[in-house]
Amino acid sequence: MLKGGAVGGAGLLLARGAEAAAATGGAAGSAAADATAVDVVVVGAGLAGLTTARRVAAAGRSVVVLEARDRVGGRTLNHDLGGGDVTEAGGQYVGPTQNHVLALCDELGIATYPGYRDGSNVYVADGRATRYTGDIPPDLLALPDLAQMILRLDAMAKDFPVDAPWTAKDAEKLDAMTAETWIRSNTINSARILQLVDLFLSPALGNRAADVSMLFLLATIAGYGDESTPGTLERGIGSKGGAQDSRLVGGTQLLSIRMAQALGDKVVMNAPVSAIDQSGPDGGGALVTVADGRAWRGRRVVVAIPPPLAVEIAWTPLLPAEHDALRRRMPLGTLAKCEAIYDRPFWRDSGLSGQAIKLGAAAVPAMFDNTPPDGSPGVLMGFMGGRSWRTWQTASAADRRAAVLEDFAQAYGAQARRPVDYFEQDWVRERWTRGGPTSVLAPGTLVDFGRYLTQPVGAVHWAGTETAGYWNGYMDGAISSGKRAAGEVLALL
Repeated sequence: MLKGGAVGGAGLLLARGAEAAAATGGAAGSAAADATAVDVVVVGAGLAGLTTARRVAAAGRSVVVLEARDRVGGRTLNHDLGGGDVTEAGGQYVGPTQNHVLALCDELGIATYPGYRDGSNVYVADGRATRYTGDIPPDLLALPDLAQMILRLDAMAKDFPVDAPWTAKDAEKLDAMTAETWIRSNTINSARILQLVDLFLSPALGNRAADVSMLFLLATIAGYGDESTPGTLERGIGSKGGAQDSRLVGGTQLLSIRMAQALGDKVVMNAPVSAIDQSGPDGGGALVTVADGRAWRGRRVVVAIPPPLAVEIAWTPLLPAEHDALRRRMPLGTLAKCEAIYDRPFWRDSGLSGQAIKLGAAAVPAMFDNTPPDGSPGVLMGFMGGRSWRTWQTASAADRRAAVLEDFAQAYGAQARRPVDYFEQDWVRERWTRGGPTSVLAPGTLVDFGRYLTQPVGAVHWAGTETAGYWNGYMDGAISSGKRAAGEVLALL
């Protein structure tokens, strides 16, 4: 009650402050007069924003990072298991060719360890649970067709212009169709193939093949590599040697925590940016104001938040129509992570890796062993993404929990129904994220608007995983985008 009263009182004081400011010439004029001057204002304290700020500070320039939440890390978030152990409620895996995140781990002294994959995976389909090894499920109805499709997609993604997909061969044609349309036209057992593709897209994009531009899907596959290593679909779906290869000791949010600690008071929490004004009389820099009226004037500004949130800021002058249209067409996928905690990882006793996928109706179609590196407690994690999120997000918490545990039980046995604890992280309900794991581009977006992803608007530059070519949507893409944005602003200061 005291807390609620304090919040209510603060809101009343802010409202009265706004009325007083209006009566004396307006809050904007007051903010401009009281603004703190810095070389660079960074909006967002996720991996992209903190990487930008870290590089700007290292170059001897003044910088401030304005974060809406009371924490850093953006779409990475550690969940405390007690006893010094954590598991990840957001982004968690790293792997080969993700050079930027692996280099940052080395710089910050954060060790990696292989994700658990000893034993067999489980494929639940047509009422049966089948054990298998490798990354491709043993689906006899689809396997030959699936193998040919993967080879063809890899060939199409080879030599793909990851930083400018709209310039690719047949870009107009590919961006005019969904991935589902392409699959139906290029596979024999397309219904089964689509079920399997959606199993991959559910955690990877929080969507289905019916929602995704074929050009965007090819750009994503091509991005599963680096400047010297072509991207392949196998690397994107793979565990050993793939995108799900390794985890970080201490959890992935530790990357942001350590960067923020080094930046100290340059990182300002509970500071959601409400306005960016570039209409100053000198024509240089921008005034950045947060919700409580505090303001900073930066010679350069880097916006490193999810694209749909960027258009919620009050822009003066308005964002150019093409920039506004692009970011309104970049909704994040629908994704939650559901995790059950057990005294120990009992499934390992049966020779199971903890990795499972379930075809058809499922609350969590993709499942993984999320146990800490010391082997205790046992943690099973399931991705509730795309259609499964849309189906279950309106259910009661109890029904949703029961459905998740039933999926775990079908893959790992009846003991999975009896966890000692359970939690969910629904990224769609996060006010300052609004989805996950990344923006998903429908047909017509990349060709018409893609070139504006990283194009500055006056003194404003763009960062965030969605602006990366390689590993778009991953932690590596966020970090590389921060490096790019830092290079842009430092070259102009």
